[in-house]
Amino acid sequence: MLKSMTGFGKATFESNERKITVEIKSLNSKQSDVSVRLPQHYKEKELILRNEINQCLNRGKIDVSIWFNGNETDKSMQFNEALIKDYYTQLERISTSIGRKLEDEQVLSLILRLPDVFKTDVKDIEEAEWQAVLETTKQALAEVDKFRIQEGEMLEKDFIYRIEKIAELLKNIEPFESERISKIRERINQNLNDNVDKANIDQNRFEQEIIFYLEKFDITEEKVRLGHHCTYFLDTMKNEDMAGRKLGFITQEIGREINTIGSKANHTQIQKIVVQMKDELEKIKEQLLNIL
Repeated sequence: MLKSMTGFGKATFESNERKITVEIKSLNSKQSDVSVRLPQHYKEKELILRNEINQCLNRGKIDVSIWFNGNETDKSMQFNEALIKDYYTQLERISTSIGRKLEDEQVLSLILRLPDVFKTDVKDIEEAEWQAVLETTKQALAEVDKFRIQEGEMLEKDFIYRIEKIAELLKNIEPFESERISKIRERINQNLNDNVDKANIDQNRFEQEIIFYLEKFDITEEKVRLGHHCTYFLDTMKNEDMAGRKLGFITQEIGREINTIGSKANHTQIQKIVVQMKDELEKIKEQLLNIL
């Protein structure tokens, strides 16, 4: 079963005192890239949340936002009086040393913009509230996972269509193969007759050289391997979890066989078919970037 790395989930928890909302967005990424935004007094719990997120979603660029609405009596804002006095003393000393006098209003206005002038006293996190946050996060993660599965099902149908299209195009090559070999043989024979006296041509040697030359243009092995790679792609997609990277490796092998067929084709119609197969494969590669 395929899963997309694109997903969205949202969950809420409401009590008499407050409402907790968790929102999670996920996009494709080669690694796990988790960004968590939550209230400052919950920072000590961030690692636990990250572990939960990574365990559930595994990979992707994941943005998590957690916010609270409701009773705010658990925190209070206060002036940091000791720091304000220290700032004032330092500013007064500096202004004296440079011969400039600052008005009290100017000094206070400046001090209030300096770091850590305000301090927030926050009560310890209650276990019941933390469990509510954790459970709400798990619910949002479940929604993201559900979204990813739905996206994966859509992409799976697209992959099946395009792989089967490549297999169909591979079969379309067959009618041109005998024609291709005949034309190569005729061209070599014509070039030989135009440049060498027939009496000097050893037919047995000529047939040997023709066979050797045609073997260089034979694409039977490439066709067989390409067919096997297409089957392997479909089997892996249906039977393995988190197969995105493995499918990427298989598409590389598919591309290698298609390119080799194109280089050996020596036939206009076969080369056109090769271009069509490459087009389908590129569409697969683009979509695979979003598969877990």
